[in-house]
Amino acid sequence: MKKIEAIIRKTKFEEVTEALHDAGIEFFSFWDVRGVGQTRQERAYRGVVYDTSTIERTILSIIVRDKNVEKTVLAIMKAGRTGEIGDGKIFISNIEESYRIRTGEYGDESLFIKGKED
Repeated sequence: MKKIEAIIRKTKFEEVTEALHDAGIEFFSFWDVRGVGQTRQERAYRGVVYDTSTIERTILSIIVRDKNVEKTVLAIMKAGRTGEIGDGKIFISNIEESYRIRTGEYGDESLFIKGKED
């Protein structure tokens, strides 16, 4: 099992969500975050200078079976790409174990609904 964490543009969230559903990935967690990237700039509006060096992004956290890693990453990359600096990053790490609290299932079986295996 792998944990995929993707930092994406907030404006690409709906497209990435749809691409993940199309790839058969139906559950993930997400939250809005702010970060600092390569872009450093200030903008002025009506004489007030605003620092825009912090960037609003969304982080997705997805746990998948090893066989679903590639299609998940490809879905995120395709739907999240604009070609400009700041499209985001994807990180993959190992998950040692997983348990479904309701049934006590563990391992790969805890990640999918029986009868709906891909």
